[in-house]
Amino acid sequence: MADRLAGVRLAPYTTLRLGGPARAFSEARSPEEIVGIVAEADREGEAVLVLGGGSNLVVSDDGFDGLAVHVSSEGVDVRADADGNGERVVVTAQAGEDWDALAARCVAEGWSGIECLSGIPGRVGSTPIQNVGAYGQEVAQTITEVRVYDRMTGQTRDLSPAECGFAYRHSAFKDDQGRHVVLAVTYVLHRSDMSGPIAYKELAVRLGVGLGERVPLAEARAAVLDLRRGKGMVLDPADPDTRSAGSFFTNPVLTAEQAADLELRAPGHPRWEMPDGSGSVKVPAAWLIENAGFPKGYEKGAVRISTKHTLALTNPTGAAATSDLLALAGEVRDGVYEKFGVLLVNEPVMVGVSL
Repeated sequence: MADRLAGVRLAPYTTLRLGGPARAFSEARSPEEIVGIVAEADREGEAVLVLGGGSNLVVSDDGFDGLAVHVSSEGVDVRADADGNGERVVVTAQAGEDWDALAARCVAEGWSGIECLSGIPGRVGSTPIQNVGAYGQEVAQTITEVRVYDRMTGQTRDLSPAECGFAYRHSAFKDDQGRHVVLAVTYVLHRSDMSGPIAYKELAVRLGVGLGERVPLAEARAAVLDLRRGKGMVLDPADPDTRSAGSFFTNPVLTAEQAADLELRAPGHPRWEMPDGSGSVKVPAAWLIENAGFPKGYEKGAVRISTKHTLALTNPTGAAATSDLLALAGEVRDGVYEKFGVLLVNEPVMVGVSL
């Protein structure tokens, strides 16, 4: 069983570099260790925080009064898809695998399906929880199975995509937080040197192609990394804008009635029609934030909005506190609501705090 350490600061385990100490801390290097550590803590009635890459996490200044389990399991299993006539490959990655390293390998091997998710920080285990997505792709398009430890039943289970309840930046894991610990994720990818159809306008423009066209995998990855770096969204110790949790707010999806109200307040505002035929629309949170008076680089004490990307709230010097970040987030959320009547929802997971 992994060693337990006391009073380990959690800030270095988050990309925001924020958060106080955990009462206890364990490094879990295999699925068996993950299950064993969590099961023992549950038997003892101890609170558990499962840590991956910490890229989507906001931890209280007071830390975590329980056991933080740092998931560091590694391993990638690759096999042919029995039903794919050799055209598809099944990739099962352990939860502690670095996500971008996996994306890079898939591009190098000629496995198409997650190339537009390049550069996203964090580990494999978080991808189904957030239904990670960017530039027209999301992991729900390729995930076929998620192996979890079910803390309610004490059993290890393989969940289907339907059981995962994937939606925009959401999953059933978020609806019942803490019940499941992700152990491994299985993706089915296409054997191809070409990307999937380019589905995001900004990426298509960068690549010089039309929507729906395909490009070599390496070109898609390079363009995505270039776009992300320009927004401070590729981790870089030399770039203070990357001390963030990525996009802090999700793009709100408005009902037809809410969309009509926003149109009265902001005629001609940008939007994307949702494909469900309900009349609902998705509105870019970055546009709402900027037009509510919060430009790139907007500062509040030791924190600021990224100088490159309006959706990212940053800890540029590393000297801020979580309370500083939440004060800025609250100011932005309230300002958007006051001007546009739209309530922004935070994307990162909150530990010991709320917005």
